[in-house]
Amino acid sequence: MTMAQLSADFLVIGGGIAGISAAAELARDASVILCEAEEQLGYHATGRSAAIFISNYGNATLRALSAAAHPALAGGALGQSVLSARGEMLVVQEHELDALASYLTGANGLETLTPDEACALVPVLRRDRIAAAVIERGAEDIDVETLLQGYTRLLKARGGQVIQGARVTALARKTGLWQARAGALTVSAPVVVNAAGAWADHVAQLAGLPPIGLQPTRRSAALMAVPPECLPLTHWPLFGSVAEDGKGWYAKPDGERLMISPADEDPVEPHDAWPDDMVLAEGLHRFEHMVRLPIVKPSHTWAGLRSFAPDRSPIVGFDPACEGFFWLAGQGGYGVQTAPALATLTRTLATKAPASQPESLLAALSPARLRRR
Repeated sequence: MTMAQLSADFLVIGGGIAGISAAAELARDASVILCEAEEQLGYHATGRSAAIFISNYGNATLRALSAAAHPALAGGALGQSVLSARGEMLVVQEHELDALASYLTGANGLETLTPDEACALVPVLRRDRIAAAVIERGAEDIDVETLLQGYTRLLKARGGQVIQGARVTALARKTGLWQARAGALTVSAPVVVNAAGAWADHVAQLAGLPPIGLQPTRRSAALMAVPPECLPLTHWPLFGSVAEDGKGWYAKPDGERLMISPADEDPVEPHDAWPDDMVLAEGLHRFEHMVRLPIVKPSHTWAGLRSFAPDRSPIVGFDPACEGFFWLAGQGGYGVQTAPALATLTRTLATKAPASQPESLLAALSPARLRRR
């Protein structure tokens, strides 16, 4: 077997939206090679995302990243917006009022609705089961495919190389360079960007580093038809419960069907995820409790992986224990909407340029915070 050898300033491992967008930013002024294990870019988490921009989603660190990413998603990165109007409405039962109060802490741009107003927006809701409701009218759908392909074109236009079906199986540092083996290919680079999603801890172990503590979790979804009298659904917001700990649900219009998720977050090992029938059934039951809709057999079901650090903030920066090993991982369920901000930050930190972001944000993202644990 003939071995192919390539070299670049940066090797990015992982071809989801995090890796592709970061590679495109790095390629502004450096040579970049991106290796994706699968034959298809964005195969795992990116391609299975619910794809909505919600300003108030996640902790304070994630909300700051989302705010920084919005202008790029609105057209600043690719020259075209990947956003379209949707809205996100949370309907709350009596026993969920404390969870709503927690969600509202630090939130901006939310509007309180009466049960009648909530039912006017989504007529199939059961009014008698709604104790409160809030809406983020500015929440927007994200065209994930356009975003992913746009950054891929940008990367290639800047001279970057994308190699698919190239799973890295060995990674070692010699004389100031990382040597990565992927099948018959060897790639050398002084800096490795670990954007391998649920497999990021595995990549770290290949490099001789201890795992940083990422936990992949499963998020399931189903597509379900609705009666003709409910159509069209185009003006409905995404709507769901405030709970997101495996005890909630949410639904989003998808053409003439609803995408319904049990909002599950079950810890799993990295794998090509598939839905658990019981988890889906329990989520559909919670959804059914809040709506006047016949529950029919889903036309399609799927699952994706969302990987979290222990403090649920992303991990971005050089590992303090190893020269030239850069983390871009732990985006959880926020990877698509924060990708442009994290890509820009990756370029800044990986090239050791002066950072314009607050020190508090950089510290909240740094791998050092987890190594100290």
